[in-house]
Amino acid sequence: MPEPMTQTFPPAFLWGAATSAYQIEGAVGEDGRTPSIWDTFSHTPGRTAGGETGDVAVDHYHRYRDDVALMAELGLTAYRFSVSWSRVQPTGRGPVVQRGLDFYRRLVDELLEHGIKPALTLYHWDLPQELEDAGGWPERDTAFRFAEYARLVGEALGDRVEQWITLNEPWCSAFLGYGSGVHAPGRTDPAASLRAAHHLNLGHGLAVSALRAAMPAHNRIAVSLNSSVVRPLGQDPADLAAVRRIDDLANGIFHGPMLHGAYPETLLEATRSVTDWSHVLDTDVRTINAPLDALGLNYYTPALVSAASGEVKGPRPDGHGASEHSPWPCSDDILFHQTPGERTEMGWTIDPTGLYDLIMRYTREAPGLPLYVTENGAAYDDKPDPDGRVHDPERIAYLHGHLSEVRRAIADGADVRGYYLWSLMDNFEWAYGYGKRFGAVYVDYATLERTPKSSARWYGEAARTGALPPVPAA
Repeated sequence: MPEPMTQTFPPAFLWGAATSAYQIEGAVGEDGRTPSIWDTFSHTPGRTAGGETGDVAVDHYHRYRDDVALMAELGLTAYRFSVSWSRVQPTGRGPVVQRGLDFYRRLVDELLEHGIKPALTLYHWDLPQELEDAGGWPERDTAFRFAEYARLVGEALGDRVEQWITLNEPWCSAFLGYGSGVHAPGRTDPAASLRAAHHLNLGHGLAVSALRAAMPAHNRIAVSLNSSVVRPLGQDPADLAAVRRIDDLANGIFHGPMLHGAYPETLLEATRSVTDWSHVLDTDVRTINAPLDALGLNYYTPALVSAASGEVKGPRPDGHGASEHSPWPCSDDILFHQTPGERTEMGWTIDPTGLYDLIMRYTREAPGLPLYVTENGAAYDDKPDPDGRVHDPERIAYLHGHLSEVRRAIADGADVRGYYLWSLMDNFEWAYGYGKRFGAVYVDYATLERTPKSSARWYGEAARTGALPPVPAA
């Protein structure tokens, strides 16, 4: 007899899925779109697995109606997507291209017609190449260009989209893009990565103000942070100090100014050998500290660190790629360890308790601020069976475990209002190309045919009932 579905969620809880523009849209040269840093990066030999690019991706630009219909069939109530900056403002400055904006108008209208709430992310790592040529995020002007872009999109779609997200995972943009170089634009300059982090923060604050001026007052503005759950290997004071330093670089550098109006003093002191922080002007932090309506949290796996005097620093805990360059400024004496437990195809340890810890941390850090899990998911080596069906019991178990922790956090007083599965469908997984499948929907990359996996059906049942179905036997 199946176990009862006792883990119920609030009636208004949003059951969503998430994607990003460069990973799914394709059509990179159509309707006025110009190259972003990811077009340039993926076309540079040696940057992505197999030299794969997002030129076609999964062709969502032409298949969006079918994709929205599939979301509705599955029972999703929300969809988080990103806008391609270079599709709507090709040079990163000046007037918009209406043909580019029209695609997002059509997408939003299609979502609303199917009863699916759109959640729009303005920036998911795809800076227009022309702005990178002018210096990119390490340059202050990029923050002002981002605010202008935010205003233009807000004016065009603010009448139909209520949930807005300024930046997705600015840590990755700053430290993987400009520190380790494993993400676009592929630069390896620790000082530039710290400047980029600040200017992403500044761009966020300026964009919040620009959106508020351009849109109806009832619209809600958030940011999505991939805040790390950083745990010590032991209780030695040196290990605890290592946790503090990584927590500052992973979390405090963003939530400090955004939520509390100040960078952590321990962060500033620890990085003075790399930068004197003179790029932070007196009024910047006040701008960054613009009030938010919600906070998005992205979570995949925790980090386990210790002090490591004289040792070679270990791999990054989130598996975004190997590099001889560290994404962590001033952390050569810190060692990352593989956390114990089962792993996904990304090599990331599965630990749902980390999501609970993250939610409860921000319940304390930002009391009264509604939370959304804006990304959570797993990559597995999914393959169709002889009948063409795709069974992924491991992903169902992963989702059940993490959603159970979301429900536990709600029961313990956290105001979590929605969950966005990463990802709606298999897609271009950045430097990994098409080799890692995160989707609830399987995509045959030769034909682009979509096939919902068993996890998609399981998740759809959860969305329709507001409760977690049992995990089927493997």
